[in-house]
Amino acid sequence: MSLRRVGPSRRDALLAQARLASPTYAPIGASRDENLPRGFHHVRVEERIGDAAAFDRAIAALRTWAAHEGAGLRIYPHEPVAPGATVIAVTSVGLMHIAAPCRIVAVFKEPDSFGFAYGTLPGHPESGEESFIVERRDDATYFCVSAFSRPVDPWARLAGPVGRAVQRSVTRHYVSALRRFVEAGSSVNETPVN
Repeated sequence: MSLRRVGPSRRDALLAQARLASPTYAPIGASRDENLPRGFHHVRVEERIGDAAAFDRAIAALRTWAAHEGAGLRIYPHEPVAPGATVIAVTSVGLMHIAAPCRIVAVFKEPDSFGFAYGTLPGHPESGEESFIVERRDDATYFCVSAFSRPVDPWARLAGPVGRAVQRSVTRHYVSALRRFVEAGSSVNETPVN
């Protein structure tokens, strides 16, 4: 977290460091569990985002970061979701600019569900994991975002309840963005989260 914008050279340096790092939390993969780990803040939102026919569009959108971009994040490198990939999520909240290194720790693919989880790496203002799962059931398509995290950056710690409110807000933006993508049948425009 910084008051300076995250330029390409800083972002590239963070990405190079992050690719060599290990996740900053345990247990890896627990964001998909019904009971999230103790000692972390929890967020879980699940909503219907379309009918059963929306399922394939929702998967395509999730694979290409449409939920994240629609929530105001920029993902680098901008490549489809893949197991073990390291990315930097860049956003701004008020005057703060955030570059958050993450690694995709799991990809879930079943006949009626698709999703992935990414976990925090050193340099991320939080420690924890977040999963994004699209599921087809009862003739409808649902999107579930589930996370456990705790602040590690001094600025994130100072944010306290405000930081948790921002996380809940961003989670709702993920769901809204994927719903807009599915309803439009095409790409969503970036909408900054402030």
